[in-house]
Amino acid sequence: MKLSVVATLYQSAAYLTEFHQRVAAAARQLAGDDYEIVLVNDGSPDNSLDIAVQLTETDTHVVVVDLSRNFGHHKAMMTGLAHTRGEHIFLIDSDLEEEPEWLSGFSAQMARERCDVVYGVQEQRKGGIFERLSGQWFYRFFKTLTGIALPKNIVTARLMTRRYVDALLRHDEREVFMAGLWHTTGFDQRPQTIKKHSTSETTYTFRRKMSLLVNSVTSFSNAPLIGIFYIGVAISLVAGAYASYLLIHWLFFSKPHSGWTSVMASIWLLGGLVISFIGVVGIYLSKIFLETKRRPYTIVRRVYGKQDG
Repeated sequence: MKLSVVATLYQSAAYLTEFHQRVAAAARQLAGDDYEIVLVNDGSPDNSLDIAVQLTETDTHVVVVDLSRNFGHHKAMMTGLAHTRGEHIFLIDSDLEEEPEWLSGFSAQMARERCDVVYGVQEQRKGGIFERLSGQWFYRFFKTLTGIALPKNIVTARLMTRRYVDALLRHDEREVFMAGLWHTTGFDQRPQTIKKHSTSETTYTFRRKMSLLVNSVTSFSNAPLIGIFYIGVAISLVAGAYASYLLIHWLFFSKPHSGWTSVMASIWLLGGLVISFIGVVGIYLSKIFLETKRRPYTIVRRVYGKQDG
């Protein structure tokens, strides 16, 4: 099979019919009749699944992978990629903020530059001031804490070769951060500047972005643990210097210090640091706990429209 198109469904009912029409037209233009469209229902609370199943009855190219519940966007994408059979795989969101017609331009660039991945990059991040600033700070913090420079303002849409996708699927961790896995997998990856539309409000709230930042950093770096060590060493040196000062003052000046405020401030400071450090260690231990259980990161309830049965 020449081409597989993968998209996830979550509150996608309003866009799904138009998305199917446009992505099918783009796929036919590139691969003729030798393509498939893999739609992954990530526990969508609307009737996205019903619409997708109806599409399998009218279009034999459509395959619907229905997950048993909502597992999250990134895990749903990995599940969709695992169900593909094409020599090239086009990953895209189904909300029409990313244009299915980009497939043609991505394919032309891949053929011209002989690369393994062509991915979309926004010239300017869409959304309001908060969304743009929070996105910028996310990439800065991630680079500072992990040393990995991810491409800024990347979108989901990307065209990939079979060998790249096979390598990507070899990552078997339970906590999936796609942007990090895309980068870590390597191969020759080239950007293409695109303009992403805004058809709905983002579902990535500040709380979800902070959770994503913590998950991504702890998945790709042990810098927080190393930072705890160095902060502990620095506090010990400061405490040792201050203890030496107090000893010298007691031996040579014999002037008592009241010191109540400084003692209480020190107790609160050190107490807060200890609790936060235990929390960081706890995050890493929880990740080890999740990984050792080896639970599947998604569970497929049913596959609709599989051509091979």
